[in-house]
Amino acid sequence: MNERVHLEIRQGIAWVRLSRPEKFNGLDWDMLQGLVGAARAIRRRHEVRAVILHGAGPAFSSGLDFGSFGKQPLRALRAFLKFGRGTNLFQEACWCWRRLPVPVIAALHGRCYGGGFQIALAADFRIATPDCECSIMEIKWGLIPDMTGTVTLRELVPIDLAKQLSMTGRLFSGAEALRMNLVTQVADDPLAAAETLAAELMTRSPDGVAAAKSLFHRTWFAGVRRAFGIESRIQFKLLRGANYRIARQAGLNKQAPKFLDRSFDD
Repeated sequence: MNERVHLEIRQGIAWVRLSRPEKFNGLDWDMLQGLVGAARAIRRRHEVRAVILHGAGPAFSSGLDFGSFGKQPLRALRAFLKFGRGTNLFQEACWCWRRLPVPVIAALHGRCYGGGFQIALAADFRIATPDCECSIMEIKWGLIPDMTGTVTLRELVPIDLAKQLSMTGRLFSGAEALRMNLVTQVADDPLAAAETLAAELMTRSPDGVAAAKSLFHRTWFAGVRRAFGIESRIQFKLLRGANYRIARQAGLNKQAPKFLDRSFDD
């Protein structure tokens, strides 16, 4: 991590805070690298059961800070080179949350523009204030949403709406985002709502939750035969795990389960 991204792990929840409030958490080099570093650190911590991603100050994120990238054109060009798993730095700053085997909740307020909105789209759940300002803003600069938005948008909205939002770059509120299925819920205090959801998720087997995330990401657009095969393989893996036995025994005894750290990492 670095001064742009702060990671704190408390009682099984990883709190990841974008910390450039004076610039509305505009994304610069350090912010992108800090996000990737935070996700890598969380993956190594098997006691983590949920992630809450949020922004310090008046905004979640105002998107890419084009001024900082324009000062180093060669570095920007190198940043477009692919990582070993098919993403470049800009994409990995979003997709790293998708790769994590734990649920990620993005708490949105203030501005959530461009690359910031694409980071939020890569989370498993998004909770926004009703008046949060959102935009797929890249078209303002004559660009397209290229930080994994091509994948995350298609999972949430029809193609005509994805085109309209990307071609116009118009602002829409958190309340409208909910109606368009771009956020999971709205709340006056999205951080508190995110913590409530995280607490609910933590009552379930960490392996079962991780497996459910893997299951739907791998099967959502798969053919029927492949999807059924993935279902069976994941379920068989869970059936051999200690946390399945703990959940089963607790259910039979009508007791609250005491789970071990996550072992599922697909």
